[in-house]
Amino acid sequence: MDTRHLFRLTSTFVILAVAVALPIGSAAVVPDPVIDSDSAGAKGKQTAVLAGGCFWCTEAVLEELIGVHKVVSGYAGGEAAAAKYDLVARGSTNHAEAIKITFDPAKISYGQLLQVFFSVAHDPTQLNRQGPDYGRQYRSAIFWRDAEQKRIAEAYIQQLNEAKVFSKPIVTEVVELEKFYTAEPYHQDFVKLHPRHMYVVVNALPKLKKLSKEFPALVTK
Repeated sequence: MDTRHLFRLTSTFVILAVAVALPIGSAAVVPDPVIDSDSAGAKGKQTAVLAGGCFWCTEAVLEELIGVHKVVSGYAGGEAAAAKYDLVARGSTNHAEAIKITFDPAKISYGQLLQVFFSVAHDPTQLNRQGPDYGRQYRSAIFWRDAEQKRIAEAYIQQLNEAKVFSKPIVTEVVELEKFYTAEPYHQDFVKLHPRHMYVVVNALPKLKKLSKEFPALVTK
């Protein structure tokens, strides 16, 4: 079920979605990654592709970080012909709503992006859902682009699980990125452009507030 679509259709569904929405993220304190990339000799921009529920929300959180130049909402995990919102929303394309982050590794590391991803952007213990949104298109996933990203992601998940940071096991998939497909223009910067949209008010804005509170040193001023 695409809860955001229901929000647009009728206020009745707005009230329903607000009522069933789960708390944003987790109350757990997510530690720094023990294994991370070396920023000392980093040059040029890099990209990371993450999926954690509604891309409106993940985009809004990650684009607030220092060293992040651009965040694009899109689709990853499925075929090119299926990379369309009306198809992905059905949950049968194997695409996940994802974001592509272009960042400066000299200012923010890949591990730091994952730390914010796990602690603020979404709840990594929810399987094929996120808050009020259900379906495999809302799964938690890290789409790695090279062996270094894979190594850091797998090590961090192991670190968090062994430390029992969350009350439930992390279900985040760590898979190779085959292709990222940019979503339709109306999905880009949705939170910034529609701050009063009910879905944004209920699901995205609390995450931005949590980000500023928990990671003040990483948020752009």
